[in-house]
Amino acid sequence: MPVTILLRSREKMPQVTKKLFKMSILHFAAIVLAGLMGMLSVLPAYAEDTIQQGDSAQILQAFNRQHREAEHAKSITDKDKQRIMFLLGVVLITLVLITGGLGIAMGLYGKQVFVAHMVFAALSVTMAIVHAIVGVVWFYPF
Repeated sequence: MPVTILLRSREKMPQVTKKLFKMSILHFAAIVLAGLMGMLSVLPAYAEDTIQQGDSAQILQAFNRQHREAEHAKSITDKDKQRIMFLLGVVLITLVLITGGLGIAMGLYGKQVFVAHMVFAALSVTMAIVHAIVGVVWFYPF
């Protein structure tokens, strides 16, 4: 009995699929036409030729002026940026030299300084990344 029900449902399947396919195409066409009609009814917006400055525009200009002055007061000079980069470079080269010294002590002389070597290597890589990021952020556009 279940086999006959399955066969009957397979016979009806193409008819149902065709009806759904036709219905979905009609629905799709109706949606597209409704969307196009909605876009055709929208009127264009034109920009005004004259700029009207009211109280709100003057308030915004005052806030912008204060913001620029505050940012200028907080800004770091190029000389200070170069000093900071130099100090980062000094710390970086020191960490690299310590890491190299620990590696030589471990490799040539058999000292047990592997953990210290790896800690200083991690600090060196971290400082190199910081140095690179600060350099790109501050000095990339020249």
